Amino acid sequence: MAVKRRSMKTRQLQAGMKIDQAIVDASGRALIEKGTLLDDFQIQGLLSRGIMEIYIREGEEDPEEQAKKDASIVIPQAVQHTIDRVRVADRARVNLSESVKKRVSEGIQFLYSRTDDPNFAEATGNITGELMKALEENDAIAVDVGALKVSDEYTFKHSVDVATMAMVIAKKHGLSDEMVKEIGISGLLHDVGKSKIPNEVLNKPAKLTDEEFLLMKQHAAFGYQILKEKNSFNDRILLGVLQHHEKLNGKGYPMGVPENKIHLYARIIAVADIYDALVTERPYKPGFSKRDAVEMIMAMTGELDIHVMQSFLGSVILYPVDSIVTLSNGEKAKVVANNAQYPLRPTVVGIQSGQIYNLSEDIKCASILIM
Repeated sequence: MAVKRRSMKTRQLQAGMKIDQAIVDASGRALIEKGTLLDDFQIQGLLSRGIMEIYIREGEEDPEEQAKKDASIVIPQAVQHTIDRVRVADRARVNLSESVKKRVSEGIQFLYSRTDDPNFAEATGNITGELMKALEENDAIAVDVGALKVSDEYTFKHSVDVATMAMVIAKKHGLSDEMVKEIGISGLLHDVGKSKIPNEVLNKPAKLTDEEFLLMKQHAAFGYQILKEKNSFNDRILLGVLQHHEKLNGKGYPMGVPENKIHLYARIIAVADIYDALVTERPYKPGFSKRDAVEMIMAMTGELDIHVMQSFLGSVILYPVDSIVTLSNGEKAKVVANNAQYPLRPTVVGIQSGQIYNLSEDIKCASILIM
């Protein structure tokens, strides 16, 4: 979805919308930065200040168009020397070849359309084996979900994205290869219960009614029952499917179990599931940027496992080395190194100034953001 700027009445704003202008006070101090995801408190603040209309931003820059713009930027020779000196290649990322994507895409569509097939468990193992091989071939310890894209159909793409990301998180978390593969199986099948949800509810392009939402919330239990009846999957895999929407504060579903009852597999899949759902564009909502999605995940400390969250942060690459970004001081910069624990704050080099900005460690850069 291309970037679109439009004016909106403040009273019509909803939390999560992105403001496309800065709100400043009488002295010029920024109260709300341009690009901020608005919350209810900020919306009420706008209304109380008599600001009745603002600009919001919808969608994200098309990656191909952005790549063309980046390629046209001329970097001075002296700056390029600085970039070459401090550049550190990214950690190995999961890479699926086109042939593997085709096999995985066909396999996941088979699983979700033929849940009663006698070869269901074998097919699941084969698909997970393909993903496991992709992790092992280049010792992948990071993931860029935007580069996976095995299918245009949301449910299939989402299932593979979640499985792949959950496996990378599990690997970062220090789990054994056997457990990483089990989490992959659980991630692939976490939404298989949606095969029991009527299509008019599953694919509804508008907000669900309360009754429809109650039905949708049963998909985890439906999936658990489908898999349990096969007698081919262990309890760890089953709990990953059943509990992937449970929350540590007990306010999840389908059962609302407390923190000590939620299995580790479900905790890992929950983070991968939420992140992928946030960044993926749907017919009824634009996708959030990867940066915004990570910030939203980080704010969910009362709902998600903090240790799993740390493994997640160490597994995603938001700004690949060599990509071009815009800083909040207005300067264009090139990413030269990522910090695994601070994916939002890589080290960059200003393209015109040649200045090195270590956004995660240099206190002088504390106020500088990537826009």
